[in-house]
Amino acid sequence: MEKDVAARAGVGWIGKNTCTIHPHIGSWLLLGEIITTVSLPPDEPAVDRCGTCRRCLDACPTGAITAPYQLDARRCISYLTIEHPAPIAEEFHAKIGEWLYGCDICQDVCPWNHKAVAATDPAFYPRFPTGTLDLREVLSWQQTAYSTTLRGSAMKRVKLPVLQRNAQIVQRNLTATQK
Repeated sequence: MEKDVAARAGVGWIGKNTCTIHPHIGSWLLLGEIITTVSLPPDEPAVDRCGTCRRCLDACPTGAITAPYQLDARRCISYLTIEHPAPIAEEFHAKIGEWLYGCDICQDVCPWNHKAVAATDPAFYPRFPTGTLDLREVLSWQQTAYSTTLRGSAMKRVKLPVLQRNAQIVQRNLTATQK
């Protein structure tokens, strides 16, 4: 994977949450590759700086980070809400909370991410002004509304039935917390 190459190239280290962590911007980064014939001097591999920190392990609501540097994707909210096409096991419903698509808890709690500066390029701004979608709208979408709203978005990786499955889980979670 790109993150292994990035760590060997000195871009950052692979953290206990299994994300690439850069010492100045944390794990909020995009990895890219340039293929060239130009001879470049090698960089030193990155040094792991997670130390004794366990914030990501302790914060993961589903226990997907099973040990430092080990992720069980079958328990990861990002996997469950984006990649998993089948019904989500009931044991994970409440733990999904309000996450309609993906999850950033392990990154939100990482102290290295507090050093990251806000994006200045509009291409990295949230697509939706509130940062989220209206669950009622998502649940009522037909294919046309889905395609129009998410056109050009990475969220289109999730097909409409899966997104609506997620919205139903989140709606039940929100209803349960209001009682």
